[in-house]
Amino acid sequence: MIDPVLLRENPDVVRASQAARGESLEAVDRAVEADAVRRSAIAAFEALRAEQNAFGKVVAATPKDEKAALVAQAQDLAARTKQAQAAQVEAEARFDEALRSIGNVIVDGVPTGGEEDYVLVKTVGAPRVFDFEPLDHLAIGERLDAIDMARGAKVSGARFYFLKGVGARLEIALMSLALDKALANGFIPLITPTLVRPEIMQGTGFLGAHSDEIYRLEADDLYLTGTSEVALAAYHSDEILDLVESGPLRYAGWSTCYRREAGAGGKDSRGIIRVHQFNKLEMFVYTTPDEAQAEHERLLGWQEEMIGSLGLSYRVIDTAAGDLGSSAARKFDVEAWIPTQGTYRELTSTSNCTTFQARRLGVRYRTESGATSAVATLNGTLATTRWIAAILETHQQADGSVVVPGPLRSYLGGLDVLVPVR
Repeated sequence: MIDPVLLRENPDVVRASQAARGESLEAVDRAVEADAVRRSAIAAFEALRAEQNAFGKVVAATPKDEKAALVAQAQDLAARTKQAQAAQVEAEARFDEALRSIGNVIVDGVPTGGEEDYVLVKTVGAPRVFDFEPLDHLAIGERLDAIDMARGAKVSGARFYFLKGVGARLEIALMSLALDKALANGFIPLITPTLVRPEIMQGTGFLGAHSDEIYRLEADDLYLTGTSEVALAAYHSDEILDLVESGPLRYAGWSTCYRREAGAGGKDSRGIIRVHQFNKLEMFVYTTPDEAQAEHERLLGWQEEMIGSLGLSYRVIDTAAGDLGSSAARKFDVEAWIPTQGTYRELTSTSNCTTFQARRLGVRYRTESGATSAVATLNGTLATTRWIAAILETHQQADGSVVVPGPLRSYLGGLDVLVPVR
């Protein structure tokens, strides 16, 4: 959730953020009003409690034969204090609900608007020009006997698949390369749970506008995660971290991810670009708020190094406010060129969530003064199944083979070319 002090002292900043996102300005007004009611309820309860405590001392000091005359007054004061406490609890709940309806306050410079209003940051590498008619990644994968969508659908339904033979090996190689890169940059590897409690999913901001994309196990009241970010964000929930002396805490979460992809369609429905289940290596960072922007740039840099090392043409876009999701204050997408679609498709993104998730999950750090404050959290994908589509299409040859990018070869036992078997 957003900082209540910011809401109280600079509501216009929050309103401007909501306007940039294309979201309700009235939500800010409701939250400001709910905050005023909450603070008034707290003051009323504390005043009555202080009066009750003071009156208790008077009663204690009163001679025994005179105490009976004070009983009615004490009972009335106790009843009013109890009512005030209940009013405070109700006001706190209403304020919390109002606060949760507001998305994270965007960082200065984030473009205003929706999905198509992004700002192009840079383009790296020219799209490959073929002297033959290129195949899409599914056709290539089927010739390599690496992707089996038909049997995936037979077993689990649409948008499921098997990676087979060199396809399975390629994904493991890709994920292993990403893990080694993460390790080289100080990340601690974690294999994360993929089922989480509702309060964890809510705390990370995933039960908002896109909750229809999440699988839920109703009998167990658990959610299947669409990214290890969820578990990683909650890893230190309700803890106080040492970040001033030790620096940022960086984790690399390797997990299977699940998404319903409700309403998704178009060209991305073919093959493994947009599927219900995939593997992903996610970078996640806890840091101090004043270091968050610099860490965001580092995450983006590591993503670009990974994609560039695989010989993929890509571009970086600064995502518009209306396409951020509720938790992110800024998000960069890295999109690779998909030859048969003639366009760029997102391979990875990195988000600066400032203190939004940490406030919900109770993750704090101890400042130099000894006080505690909410940490900043950031995330970014370093490899996922979808990357295979870009690799196969970009590095395909006229005879149906695929040249393996150099950095992956050692993870494939020195294999440098994937040869079709069909």
